[in-house]
Amino acid sequence: MSATAIETTPPGRALRIGLWAAQALIFLAFASAGLVKLLAPIPQLAAMMPWAGQYSEAFVRAVGLVDLAGGIGILLPALTRILPRLTVLAALGCGVLQVFAMVFHISRGEAEVTPVNLLLLALALFVFWGRGRKAPIVPRQF
Repeated sequence: MSATAIETTPPGRALRIGLWAAQALIFLAFASAGLVKLLAPIPQLAAMMPWAGQYSEAFVRAVGLVDLAGGIGILLPALTRILPRLTVLAALGCGVLQVFAMVFHISRGEAEVTPVNLLLLALALFVFWGRGRKAPIVPRQF
């Protein structure tokens, strides 16, 4: 089999399903976390996430906005097929955000929460790789 035949082989169904599932999980995690950080009163957030009571409200709300944007970006462009390359960029952004979140939590002595960050990082990298190289979404033709 030639190298070109390997490159043009369409992605398998399991890979496509796995990518959509990963995108949906990332969307749910990031969008729900973002909405909570944007809408919940700071004292209520501080009870769930101690760091939220130790930083400015502007910082907490900004993190919420970034979370929400990442969640929307990981799913909406792929679903609508409008600028689906943004999904790849959102996956990269979500991955970078998780690296920063791990460093933040470890620096605060909160290493027990980093397994969630590692899981989200792995999912984001899977989507970045899958939608960037193996099973990209074809843009809608207008």
